[in-house]
Amino acid sequence: MATKKTVQTVKAVKAVKEVKAVAGAKKRVAFEVRCAAGSTVFLAASFNDWSPLAKAMVDAAGAGVFTATCMLAPGSYEYKFVVNGEWTVDPANPNFVVNALGTLNSVVQVS
Repeated sequence: MATKKTVQTVKAVKAVKEVKAVAGAKKRVAFEVRCAAGSTVFLAASFNDWSPLAKAMVDAAGAGVFTATCMLAPGSYEYKFVVNGEWTVDPANPNFVVNALGTLNSVVQVS
């Protein structure tokens, strides 16, 4: 038979797990970059091991507005766009850091 203390401990553990699940819930994050229509654009980032081909961006209207949506847990992420094979920071994002190569990475904060 479970004691009152054991039941309280189990409830407390369940409550902590539920809080962690909510706190770590992933959020939809949209990325957008404008470049020449017909370009090939990818999103490379710390959340996809900097793969230049992992996340293709789509120009749905054919107007040069490329978008991609990712589900990300709360945290800080660095990223770049790869436009026609050329790595570039997000020109619309003023938040960036210097990376180990001495170039810049854009930064997005997910809360």
